Amino acid sequence: MTHPNASRTRRHFALSALAALAAFSFGPAQAQAPQIPKTVKMLIPFPPGGSTDLLGRAVGARLATQLGITVVIENKGGAAGSVGAGEFARMPTDGSALMMGHIGTLAINPSIYPKLPYDPIKSFAPVALVARVPNVLVVNEKFPAKNFKEFIAQAKAQPGRLNYSSGGNGSAAHITMEFLKQETGVFMPHIPYRGAAPAISDVLGGQVETIFTGSPALIAHIRSGRLRALAVSSDKRMAQLPDVPTVAESGYPGFEADQWYGVVAPAGTPAAIVAFYNAEINKALNSPEMERALATEGAIPTPTTPQAFGALIAKEIPRWAKVIKAGNVKAD
Repeated sequence: MTHPNASRTRRHFALSALAALAAFSFGPAQAQAPQIPKTVKMLIPFPPGGSTDLLGRAVGARLATQLGITVVIENKGGAAGSVGAGEFARMPTDGSALMMGHIGTLAINPSIYPKLPYDPIKSFAPVALVARVPNVLVVNEKFPAKNFKEFIAQAKAQPGRLNYSSGGNGSAAHITMEFLKQETGVFMPHIPYRGAAPAISDVLGGQVETIFTGSPALIAHIRSGRLRALAVSSDKRMAQLPDVPTVAESGYPGFEADQWYGVVAPAGTPAAIVAFYNAEINKALNSPEMERALATEGAIPTPTTPQAFGALIAKEIPRWAKVIKAGNVKAD
């Protein structure tokens, strides 16, 4: 004989199980996205025209489209990105401020500026690695060397005769060339500029012989024939420049010095906001529009987690510290 309370008990267990299943199946997926401000600032700690600026604007435009918000781009250059990054570290943590970080601001500057106005590990919350960008060694179209080996031979035959430019003392282009000099044993004086655009302009004009900087700011000039590409810094040839060899295959195996770019938020930004922006930026990187835009500029999309991006920053700081020390690179 069935106990009078048995049916009620079974019904209670069945309803509880359904409730638990519903919570398990739908709860996390139905979790509300964090409240994101309708206007978000994307700070670029460099002047307009360089690779960081181009990539930051591309990411900002995609976020604006995906989220239906206004993304305001603000360029704040100075001291190889340190001025803007220092100001950004003090911005609100409510999701209203993002910065396009860069190998220079996040991994190189700590070894160059003794009184850096931020700590690349403690001042920022890594959000999303955006892209890796090969550096391209270029010369003016009238430069006599036609390839990398001829360039190195000329530099060795005339120590100190060839000059190279960069977007500033301690910039990624400066450190990349210092790394190349250390690996090849050549000596070339450095001429720093206030930003990549004027540094490239003087190579175009013939006032400076060469620059070794990010491909996004160089691709158009290479395709026009005004600049000649001699080598790329990546471990593989670029799809956009298939005829240009890597430094590694040109006689210096193991050479790799790509720039990388990623979005950070001020430290203290809630994890939910960081995760939300990470998902949206990764979505943007996987969109056909962004893939085409990055490919056109020679950038390689690199969607990953905030944790993986943070690990990259921590790994790169000591790596470039060795190059900086060996080259005796000092702040302006």
